[in-house]
Amino acid sequence: MEFLILGFFTGLSLILAIGAQNIFVIEQGLKKQYVFLVCLVCSVSDLLLIFLGILLFHYFQQYFSASIELLLNVLLIIFLIYFIYSKIRTLQTNINLSTTLEEISLSEVLFKTLGFTYLNAHVYSDTVFFLGNFSKNFLIKEKVFFGIGASIASFIFFFFLGYLSNYLSKYAQSKKTWRYINLFIICFMSFLIMYIAKETLILFTSKILRDNYVA
Repeated sequence: MEFLILGFFTGLSLILAIGAQNIFVIEQGLKKQYVFLVCLVCSVSDLLLIFLGILLFHYFQQYFSASIELLLNVLLIIFLIYFIYSKIRTLQTNINLSTTLEEISLSEVLFKTLGFTYLNAHVYSDTVFFLGNFSKNFLIKEKVFFGIGASIASFIFFFFLGYLSNYLSKYAQSKKTWRYINLFIICFMSFLIMYIAKETLILFTSKILRDNYVA
């Protein structure tokens, strides 16, 4: 159960951002155009990418040496430090939402949603690399619960964002709101850095002891 909760809050921390995809979801909600489709495509895409990352790291884990695991952990820490830095930079950010109603076809909104999702480099670093890498040493059952938790966060977030966009729009453009959101993310991600740093230190110590024993 703890891995379900960990996955939920980790996934939520990654998805809470002022990004093109989230702004598009809010705008479609404000315009009341294909809201269900947009939210569903974004949520299902996240689910697929989350489990793609988890399965890739699970499948290739058998080829990982202690040195590769150490390198992946270091990259994970660097990623998190950069992620936190980007949140610190956006503490004062506000956004402008477009509420201009324009005719848009089903196929057009579908292609736009897919574009905002799969042409966004951050979606791969956040879901495939980060969540897959972070869960690489979990047991398979723990990985499944972790992935389900992260996926639930995506479904709740996107549908909440789409259908409550009219209410949320006034808060979405507030610097104060995003400051609180980013502070939460910074605190949670800092906790993850400490957790990964501890695991990396254990791994590094084990590698040194093993190398000395072999020598």
